[in-house]
Amino acid sequence: MANPQEKAKVAPIIIAIEPFGGSLRNHMPQLPLIFFDDAAVTRGDGIFETILLHDGQPINLDQHMQRFQHSARLLDLPEPSQHVWLRATEEAVRQWSALSHEDATCTWAYTRGRVSTGIPSAWLTVSALDTKIYQQREHGLSVITSPRGYSIDTTLASSLAEQQTAPWLAIGAKTLSYAANMAAQRYAIAHGFDDVIYVDGDRVLEATTASVITVRGKKIRTPLAKNGDIMTGTSQAAIFSYAEKHGWNCKLKELDLDYCFNKADSVWLVSSVRGPVRVKRINDKKLPKPDNETAVRTLLNTAIMQA
Repeated sequence: MANPQEKAKVAPIIIAIEPFGGSLRNHMPQLPLIFFDDAAVTRGDGIFETILLHDGQPINLDQHMQRFQHSARLLDLPEPSQHVWLRATEEAVRQWSALSHEDATCTWAYTRGRVSTGIPSAWLTVSALDTKIYQQREHGLSVITSPRGYSIDTTLASSLAEQQTAPWLAIGAKTLSYAANMAAQRYAIAHGFDDVIYVDGDRVLEATTASVITVRGKKIRTPLAKNGDIMTGTSQAAIFSYAEKHGWNCKLKELDLDYCFNKADSVWLVSSVRGPVRVKRINDKKLPKPDNETAVRTLLNTAIMQA
């Protein structure tokens, strides 16, 4: 997973998908793809998944498909056909592999579609990884902590004596509405950091596009969600599944900053494309390099790649 030495990036592969009939067509990256009245543009009303392509294979595909279909159900979108999306992915991977042997990002996008037609829009892209991903894999990253700026509560008070779930919140869906997350990343970069870890008081939640995990001895922990305030991570799930089979104690548990600073041997951000990246600094506190950094990174990488 080293930084490639290719001088020229390969042009993205774009495949437009007909969500009901299942037909596929290549789309030129120099031309626009979606219409002015598509819900992706006007409302951010849609879902997506981002998948790593490594050695010509999509990684952790089953977990991504399960979350993709779950997200569609939460947004009342027609269920995406597993057969169609896997066929499109296979074709895109075939085309990419004919052009490059480097890692790539495969992104699925599925929206409510145009106002004028009511037919969902669907496409996938395969593109080269950003160079900063290779840099962070190799050198680690620094983060600042910040509250989200809002709280998540899935209950709706229908009377003084009764509460029911607010069904429209779509907690757990991986939606296109990532503007706040991207703004948080830009803020971090403007202040000399690489990313943000969201906190609720002293309670650790997640990063803008990654899960947080900690390692202490043979224990691996990730923050426990409350009221759906943490996105279930496909990479985190793969790590837990693999590590438990190899003698590690893995748990979802409430984590605070004191644990990250003073008890954990190491803190990591894990995501599908970036993989496991060690956090070297949180706010103004440097986190020491653990003796087992290489072994832990190998474990986490192996878990993700074999999912």
